[in-house]
Amino acid sequence: MSTLDGTPAEGTRGLYPFLDEYEYEYEYADRTPDTAETETETETEARRSAVEKTGEIVRLRRWLGEESAAELAACAGEMAARFASGGRLFSFGNGGSSTDAQEVATAFLHPHRGPALPALSLTGDVAVVTALSNDVGFEVVFSRQLAALGRPGDIAVGLSTSGGSANVVRAFEEAARRNMLTVGLAGGGGGRLTELSELGVLAHLFVVPSSSVHRIQEAQTTLYHVLWELTRHALGPAPIPRAHDPG
Repeated sequence: MSTLDGTPAEGTRGLYPFLDEYEYEYEYADRTPDTAETETETETEARRSAVEKTGEIVRLRRWLGEESAAELAACAGEMAARFASGGRLFSFGNGGSSTDAQEVATAFLHPHRGPALPALSLTGDVAVVTALSNDVGFEVVFSRQLAALGRPGDIAVGLSTSGGSANVVRAFEEAARRNMLTVGLAGGGGGRLTELSELGVLAHLFVVPSSSVHRIQEAQTTLYHVLWELTRHALGPAPIPRAHDPG
């Protein structure tokens, strides 16, 4: 991102200081050997940063695979049992986790292979989300939907990079009251979701031990796609009972 005169925007400088020396394309014709050297240094720094970040997410995914394999398999087995009995999946989260929640629902409802499974993202209906936020409070945007739609045997999957989102916490509490299977994905130390796990409100909690929102979300993407793969495998070739439309 740049200002009208072609210089990097101030916000960008704060995030990537090495871009201060970057020369933009329309200036290339006037480059001297010195500016060409600066360009090479910039490319080197960008490459170093990319390698570092890639290495971090690879390590995180490997760690999660080693530490969470047994629980992922157990969670997928319980999810498969719920689906096989006509259960439905409801996913939810805020911000970037909202789009991840939509992808969770899409992965199950419209898979690239295998049978479709009933799933709904609670972040998808803007009218419902804004009505509840405006008329009642943002902390109930997911729990109110689960109160209306959820039933015993369903699955609640909530995502939070901090683990502290009040509306995600309220949703899990509502889901537990309705005897839904509760599955949480969090980052850092797990935040309030760790407390819910210790209290038995959360049946399964997967925590990505990172302080970077980007790395957490990248690792969470791996987690829920693995859950989909394992759930599909646990269901086997048997046909899935037709469930009621969650909407």
